[in-house]
Formats: sequence, C-alpha cells, structure tokens
Amino acid sequence: MSMFCYQCQETARGQGCEVRGVCGKNEDVAKLQDLLIYTTKGISEIVVKGDVDVSTITEINHELLNSLFITITNANFDEDSIEAQIRKNIKLRDELRAKVSGVSFGDAATFEVGDRASMLEKASKVGVLATENEDVRSLREMIIYGLKGMAAYAHHALNIGKENLEIYKFIYEALEATMDDSLTADDLVALTLKTGQFGVTAMALLDEANTSKYGHPEITSVDIGVRKNPAILISGHDLTDLEQLLEQTKGTGVDVYTHGEMLPAHYYPFFKKYDNFAGNYGNAWWKQITEFETFNGPILFTTNCIVPPKSEEVRKRIFTSGATGYPGCTHIDAGIDGKKDFSQIIEMAKECKTPVEIEKGEIVGGFAHNQVFALADKVVDAVKTGAIKKFFVMAGCDGRMKSRDYYTEFAQKLPEDTVILTAGCAKYRYNKLELGDIGGIPRVLDAGQCNDSYSLALIALKLKEIFELEDINELPIVYNIAWYEQKAVIVLLALLYLGVKDIHLGPTLPGFLSPNVANVLVEKFGIAGIGEVDDDIKLFMGE
Repeated sequence: MSMFCYQCQETARGQGCEVRGVCGKNEDVAKLQDLLIYTTKGISEIVVKGDVDVSTITEINHELLNSLFITITNANFDEDSIEAQIRKNIKLRDELRAKVSGVSFGDAATFEVGDRASMLEKASKVGVLATENEDVRSLREMIIYGLKGMAAYAHHALNIGKENLEIYKFIYEALEATMDDSLTADDLVALTLKTGQFGVTAMALLDEANTSKYGHPEITSVDIGVRKNPAILISGHDLTDLEQLLEQTKGTGVDVYTHGEMLPAHYYPFFKKYDNFAGNYGNAWWKQITEFETFNGPILFTTNCIVPPKSEEVRKRIFTSGATGYPGCTHIDAGIDGKKDFSQIIEMAKECKTPVEIEKGEIVGGFAHNQVFALADKVVDAVKTGAIKKFFVMAGCDGRMKSRDYYTEFAQKLPEDTVILTAGCAKYRYNKLELGDIGGIPRVLDAGQCNDSYSLALIALKLKEIFELEDINELPIVYNIAWYEQKAVIVLLALLYLGVKDIHLGPTLPGFLSPNVANVLVEKFGIAGIGEVDDDIKLFMGE
C-alpha cells in the first residue's frame, strides 16, 4: 500500500485508507504527517530520558503542540509546510540532544534526512503499521490521537496566553511510551486513561483562557440570514484569530460571519460589541463545498475542517492560519508579537459579491456550564417534578456519511420530556429543528465548540453533587456521541477518565480499535455502537 491512515471515522471501509485519504490527503501528505509525528517522538525521548526540565524548552513545547495539530484530520494538506515543520523539529531535536550527555537514544531521536524523497522513504518505515502487534498498535494510536486532540486545545489556550507545563510534560512522556516495547497492553490501557485525565486538564485550561478573556458564554440568538454588505467567513475554532479579524474589519463596511465550529463565538459577551459581527453562515464543515460557492467572499480557516475545494475560484478565496494549510491557498502567519495582518482578506472581500442567502431565522446557544449553573434551580425542579425525564449528551462531530441522518431522526423522535446537551459540530444535525422547550428550558442546550464538552462534564458533575449521588452514572443522563476526528477522541478519553460508562459511539466505532481492544472498552467501560433509532430510544428510556 502507498499509505495507511485510520485516524478518522470516515476511514476507507472502516479499516484504513491505503491509497488516498477519504479526507482528500494524498500519499505524500500522509507520509510526511507520519514522519512529523515521528520527530515529536524523537524529541520526547530526549526530554524523558534526558530528564529535561520542560520549563527550559519553551520553543520546543510550542512546536510540539503545533506539530501534533498539523496532523489532525482536515487541518493541513500542504506538503511544503509539513516538510518545513519536520526540518524545524529535527533542528530543535538535534540542538536539544547535544545538551544531554551520558544517554543513548534510538532512531527517532537521531535519524537524519536529506531531500523530500528521503523523507518519504523514511516515513514509509515509521508510520502506523511499523508496530506489528495489532493490539499494541491500536492502543498506541488511540493514545496518539488523544494527544493530537489535547494539543489542539492546548494550542488554542496558548494563543490566549495560557499554558500548563504539566500538559507538555505528559505529552512528552506519552509519546515516548508509544515507542516502549516493554509496556504491556494493561500498561497502555492505563496510559490511555491518563491521556483522558490530561485531556480534562487541557479542556479546563482552554475554558479558563476563553472565559477569562471573552467572558462566560450566555444565552444568545444567532442570525442565520445575511446582510447586504461584502463579507468574510471565518471557520475553525480559534477565537484569537476572530478577535483580530473583527478589530481589523471595524469601520471597513465588511461584515464577518462564522462558519462551522466558530458559531459559538457569538455566545461570548466580548464579541457582541462588534456591529459587523453579522451571524452564522451555513452548516457543519462537510457542506462547505456548496456553501463556499454561495458565500462569494473570502474564507479564513483558523484550524482544521478544510475540505479540498473543487473549484479554483473558491481555492483563491481560501486563506489559512495557524496549523492549517492547503496548496494554492494563502497562509497568514503571525508576527513576532503574535499579531496577524488580515488586510489582504479584507481588501478581497470589498471586491467580492455579497453572500447569497441560503436560509433565514435564528438559532439559540450559549448553554455552557456557567449559564446552566445559573439555571440550576429551574433544571433541578424540572427533574424532580418529572418534567424532564432524561438528558441526552449528543456532543461530538458531524460528517458526510448518510448514516449520520440517524442523529437528526434520533433528536426528532426523542420524547418531549427529554433534553439534548450538545457541543461540537454534531449539533448541526438538529440545532435548527423546532423541538420546543420544557418550562422555558430549550430542549437543545448548545454548550459550544467540541472542547466545550468539558462544560457538559461539569454540568453532569454539578447535578451529581446537587442530587447527592455517589456515582455519575446514576444520573438520568445518556451519552449518544457522534465522532469524526482526534479532538473527539480526547473528549471520549476524558469522559472515560471521569468515570462515565455505557457511552454509545457512532455512526461507526473507530477503525483503529482492534477486536481485542474494542472488547476491553466494552467490558471495562460499556462502550457500544448505535443501532436503529426506535430501538435505541427504547433502550435509553428503559422501555
């Protein structure tokens, strides 16, 4: 095979992409991403075996996060930028190794590369399948995918000026452990749960970063129609890019619309002061192929969720930032002061047609933990009186598969005495449905982006405390989660670490789970897939 990747839900046949990624990445991109991960393992070996103090290697810490983020599904398709990151890592690795004496290191910490061809040759030997034992490979990759998601969240927090050295230390230790052949399957299962523990730490860090700078999300109605001004569409997850874009577009006559996972930015009080912050355009990431055509203006990707554009005209309107990249699209780097110059995007917007309206109305969100805590008495009373029978956590990701219609049908058929708790782009399957409310409590409570699944965990823990329960699993909460990429993996591992059991995961179980590892998750944590909507609802409602 020319490549092998099975890190996302849509991997070919549910087993692995071997020629070209379903995401659109080609063989060379896939291999370069494998090699980039290998360089992070080499750096990690030096840090761990050399007992390096992570507080002394700030640049390496930051490049570690960036490197892991680059390899997340749909983040970076640009071979040149990935190669540049590999070379940067090797330079930093070699400089660090030179400072450590009396320690011998393995290949990942010492290998050398020349041109692109030599990189690709090396990559073919160090990818996923380099681990021959299927179960060990499965556990190692699940840990690595969790680390990728963790790195993405830590990267966002870093952009706001918040970091936690313990997160870096753990990532180094975990990456080094994925090369340790002495570790048993039980050791790796324990490391998987520890990855979940630090996933909680990373999400808490990002929550602190976001709320300390932008305020706590509050109940907000977001316009999904359009105005008559030229506009920029901003996609992804990074709020600092949005802040800078809004600052630079003030008074220019250019509106800014959110797309995909950027929708929850509207819930933060900080952003409501911008008159040109127009609303949300479109739906989940996978519909961008048609929606970018009708938007007409430039699109800024701040993080992953890029779908390779079919049209050259659209490609010319796409700009990337941070860990993202796509061939032929303009990449905007931050200056030494962390600031980004978006003037090129703004000037392009002024020359473009205004967006075509594709829908009208409003959607309501902003139900992060602080807002729900403010409604706690109302929620508790509704539970005690039986007005709310169950909560359904339907967080996670959306995707292209027809089978994901399950989640729309599931939401439509849920009994009227149930409430959906959601975060991430999975909400686009049902956040525009007329599902009503229960005593003024909307039946869909959107906490925000995928990382705001942390809010849902805090809400569950608060309810556990209020109802004086011993076990979080005694709550009337069902977890029916959709997943797509590696940020969903760290959310899952975080929930497992918090003790949540009987999580249903769909629309398919991960291809990276070997049969034996899948059995461990079933037996130890009650992980299950999804079935038919009517049957699942009966199961969840205890009928």
